[in-house]
Parts: sequence; C-alpha cells; structure tokens
Amino acid sequence: MSEFFQIDTRLKVLAEKAETLCKEPFERAEEVRAYNEEKVLRAFLDNRVSEIHFNGSTGYGYGDLGRDVLDAVYAQVFGAEDALVRHNFVSGTHALSVALFGVLRTGDTMVSVTGKPYDTMEEVIGLRGEGNGSLRDFGVKYQEVELTAAGEIDFDAVPEAVRGAKVVYLQRSRGYSLRPSFSVDVIKRLVETVRQVNPAAVIMVDNCYGEFVEKLEPTQVGADLIIGSLIKNPGGGIAQTGGYIAGRKDLVEQCSYRLTCVGMGKEVGCTLNQSRSMYMGLFWAPGVVAGAVKTSVFATCLFELLGFSVYPRYNEPRTDIIAALRLGDAQKLVAFCQGIQSGSPVDAFVSPEPWDMPGYDSKVIMAAGAFTGGASIELSADAPLKEPYAVWLQGGLTYQTGKTGVLLAAQSMAEKGELSL
Repeated sequence: MSEFFQIDTRLKVLAEKAETLCKEPFERAEEVRAYNEEKVLRAFLDNRVSEIHFNGSTGYGYGDLGRDVLDAVYAQVFGAEDALVRHNFVSGTHALSVALFGVLRTGDTMVSVTGKPYDTMEEVIGLRGEGNGSLRDFGVKYQEVELTAAGEIDFDAVPEAVRGAKVVYLQRSRGYSLRPSFSVDVIKRLVETVRQVNPAAVIMVDNCYGEFVEKLEPTQVGADLIIGSLIKNPGGGIAQTGGYIAGRKDLVEQCSYRLTCVGMGKEVGCTLNQSRSMYMGLFWAPGVVAGAVKTSVFATCLFELLGFSVYPRYNEPRTDIIAALRLGDAQKLVAFCQGIQSGSPVDAFVSPEPWDMPGYDSKVIMAAGAFTGGASIELSADAPLKEPYAVWLQGGLTYQTGKTGVLLAAQSMAEKGELSL
C-alpha cells in the first residue's frame, strides 16, 4: 500500500490492528461464501445452463430460453417456486413497486412491520405526493408497526396489526437509519407469527443488500416473495442493470402481469444482450458479496478504533452489506465521501458534492466511482446531510480495494482537519 497510496502511518497501524480483530468475522464471511458458491454452481448444473442461453433476443422475446432458464436458476438458488429476473427492472424500488402493484388490489391493506420504509418507497405507497398514481391513490390502505426503541420488530404488536392485511411487508436492510438489519432467523420468526393470525397474508421481503450474506434467503424460511436489484448483491458487479422477484409461482405470475401486461406476463420480454452478464453476475455474486461484507467489517472496526459509533459493530453477525458510520457533522460526511471517491476505479478524479437528489427530503452526498452507474455492490457511500449525520457505506468488488477505499476516506478526513489521529 505504501508504494501506491499515501496513507498516514498512524492509520496503517490502526488498519493492522483492525484486521487482527476482524479475523473471526472474516472467517465467517468466507464460510458463507463457500456455501453459497456451491449452491449457485449446483443450480447452474441442475438447470443445464449452456452457451445458447447467453444469446439475446429482440422484439417480443417469445421463446427466449436464456430468460426462462435464468428464472429457474434464480428460483433454485433462492429456494423459491419461480422467479422473474429482468434487465428492464430499472432499480430495486421499481421491482418492489411492480410486486406491490402486482399483488395488491383496491381495498387491500399493506402493513409494514419494520416501520417506515426506505425513502424512495414513500411516493410508491403514497406517504408523500398526491394524485401521482400511488398505491394509496388506487385505494390501497397502509399501516405501519413501529420498531422498538432498540430498532427491533415489535413482535407483541405484529399479530393485531397484520390480522386483516393482504401484504405484510418487511425491509431487511437498515435504509437510512441506525437500526439493525434483519437476519433470516428473525424473518423466520416473523413468518411464524404472521401465519398464526393471518395464514393468507402475502409476506413480502425487500431483500436488497441481503442476498448471499447468509446461507439462507427469506423464501427458504417461508416468505412468499423476495425482491431485489441486480446492481446490488446478486448481480455480482457484472450485471449492468435489472432486478428480480422470486417466490410463490402464482404471485410471481401476478407480478409479471404488472411488469408487462395481463395475459402475457413472463412469456414476453426480449433480453437484448443482457443475459450473459446476468448469468455471470449471479455466478460471481457470493464471492463479491463476501468481499463487500469483509470491507464493511473492516470499516466498522477501523472507525470504531478512531472513536466513532458504528452500526453494526465489527464483531456482530452480518445480515446485509451495509455499515452506518455516525461521523457527527456535515463536514465529516463530505470529507469521508470525497475520500471514498478518490479510491474508486472510475471517476476518482472528481469530487462529489451534496445535491437535491430526487426521492429524498434533504441534500444527499454520494460517492460512487463504479463500472455500472449506481451499483451499490461496488464500493460506495452516501449520506443525507441531516441528523444523525451518519454515512452509509456498502460494497467493494474485492476486499483489498474496498479496504484501500476506506483508508483513503479516513485519510481525506484527516487531511481536511475532520479527524484526529
């Protein structure tokens, strides 16, 4: 590192200490990686993936074998009956919107059991905006179960809240909050709790940032649908765009009618030249996710040693790839993100600044020098410039480059007088 990057010697010493402390969490990440790599390989073999499946289709996309087999591979990997994997999902929020509009009807009730959902979902649901075609505009009712003071699911309040719900919605990752992300074990407990009072409820999990962090996925413990983005974990840093919905076959079919049109569903949709990258991305995903988890573990350990509050702590079990670092003020957030940008493989020479980003209620600064625009499986950091003045860090295609980016973020803070060593 000293040959290629100018890092303060005191930071290097702390980095060595952090890596020593992280030995056991790193070993856990590698164990999960090995398990999930074998699981993905088995699915490729069982579904007889062949070079012909990488060929793209045009027009309507009728009979696109690559598209259909990719759905089957995803379904097997996630322990689901079916999956809808498409490059024309523009984001995780889009895939979640398709799933909600696909399943919910006028008069139905959606209950979020993890409090207020991620910012970009607010207009989809109808918590912000009016007359824009939200779920609320279509007569869908919405309720929330607030998290406990510790940021956990309130299992005492859940049974009554979900009694008449059509969709029970859970956001696995922390979003822009300091609460913990939710493990598959916690999701299993939620499924069991909901089934006792409302067996017909559709349990839907926003699985963004959580894929391959654990050995099991929510659909393997009873969730009806899971939804995510291919420019996060399951795309492995290779998929250029896209998202997925996986779960019960009848529900996936309903969602496909919303993505295309009623009566056509999954049978149409050309793949252009995206199939190969989506297959390869999934194949690489468990290893890339392990690198991102280790980067996150290292970052939380280093910044805890530097005196900051971090969520989760380095030695706590990981259930997604996101770490929140509470830095204290806007200047520190900006310095951190500018340091991350300086260690990015793409656009390292630019300096991010806060701006009014669509879908957010405050200025946001984002650092992301990525091969794919907005790909948060690549090392990136973003922070709303408001309380609690925390930065959310995720990604890292490899551990070594992720570690370097984190050190450059600390170095940037030190050089700007925002960090005492």
